[in-house]
Amino acid sequence: MNTEELKSRYSLGERDFHKINLVGANLKHFHLEKVNFTGCSLACADLTRAVLSEANFSDAFLYSANMKYVKLGKGKLINADLTKTDLQGSFLVKSELSGAKLTGAILSGVNLRSANLEGVNLCGANLSGINLRSANLKNANLRWANLSRARLNQALVQGAFLTGVNLSKAYLMEVDLHEMDLNGIDFSGAKMKLANLSGADLTATNFSGTNLTSADLKGAIMNGSNLRNAVLIDSNFSEAVLMRADLSYAVLTDANLSKTNLNLADLHKADLSGACLQEAYLWKADLSEANLDGADLSGASLRGAILDGVDLQNTNLTGAMMPDGKVN
Repeated sequence: MNTEELKSRYSLGERDFHKINLVGANLKHFHLEKVNFTGCSLACADLTRAVLSEANFSDAFLYSANMKYVKLGKGKLINADLTKTDLQGSFLVKSELSGAKLTGAILSGVNLRSANLEGVNLCGANLSGINLRSANLKNANLRWANLSRARLNQALVQGAFLTGVNLSKAYLMEVDLHEMDLNGIDFSGAKMKLANLSGADLTATNFSGTNLTSADLKGAIMNGSNLRNAVLIDSNFSEAVLMRADLSYAVLTDANLSKTNLNLADLHKADLSGACLQEAYLWKADLSEANLDGADLSGASLRGAILDGVDLQNTNLTGAMMPDGKVN
């Protein structure tokens, strides 16, 4: 079928064009809302700026197609082959892409808000700045993907494979990452207010400059993590393990660090005003010039800790073991 016939039949009300051959077709700027292209061959087709709202491309072959700036809200791309497809700037809000093949696809500037990408393979993809707010990324393969500056607020990511992913400066507010393996991931400068990271493996993870206000990190493993300059106001670190972590210059105002393991951690010039450090472990921790105004360190272990330049006048040290080994 040629494009003129397609256009004519569509204008007469026909919508079902499943399994037709449109390889290399020029559909640029076409208006084909709610069209059924299930199983169609559209390899190398040009769909630039086409309006395809609620169109069905399930099982379609779109290898190397040009879909720049396509309007495909609420579209269906289930099991579609989008290998090397150019989707730059396309609008795919609330679209269904489960099982789609996206290897080598260009996805810069794509709007996938509330889209379903469950189980999709995006390994190594450049998704910088992409909008995935409230999207379903459960069990998706995001290994080594670039998601810097991506919008992932309230996205579903449980079960996703995140080894080596770049999430620097990403928006991850209210995202549930509890008990996930996030070892060594770059979250530097990310916005992660109210994120759930409880029980997660965050060994050697980079949170420098990250905003984790009111985040839940209870029981997280954070040995060697970089939290320098991080904003951790009112966050929950209770029972977390932060041995040798860098928390220098971090803002931990009103944070819960009860029973937290901070042995050998760097808390130089950290703001711990109003923080709860009851029964925390701070063996040989560097607290020099830290702000402990109103902090509660009752029952904490500070043996060998560095407290140079710290004002303890308004700090609760009841039952705490001091740097010299004496119990207060």
